[in-house]
Amino acid sequence: MQEEYPICALCTRPIPPDVPQSLHHLIPKLKGGKGGPTVLLHHICHKEIHATLTEAELARSYQTVAALRSHPRLAKFAGWVAKRPPDFMSKVPGKRRKR
Repeated sequence: MQEEYPICALCTRPIPPDVPQSLHHLIPKLKGGKGGPTVLLHHICHKEIHATLTEAELARSYQTVAALRSHPRLAKFAGWVAKRPPDFMSKVPGKRRKR
């Protein structure tokens, strides 16, 4: 019998207990999201979200999983990382966003 693991909200791969994971606040804490909805992500997926979007962009336009997946860079990343095993770790590919 295969164990049921939580699924990453961005890449939809399973998250085994020994794989780095983190909770992402759909509305950033700095923008009023403390205590708000969160989703479980692979750590690499969470890092990619924050490398791509500012806190203001997240609060303004990317407050849902569907919105995050619709962002061109995040959609490309999710498609790329979905082909890797659940325990895949790497540096975040591509350039960081401009601050």
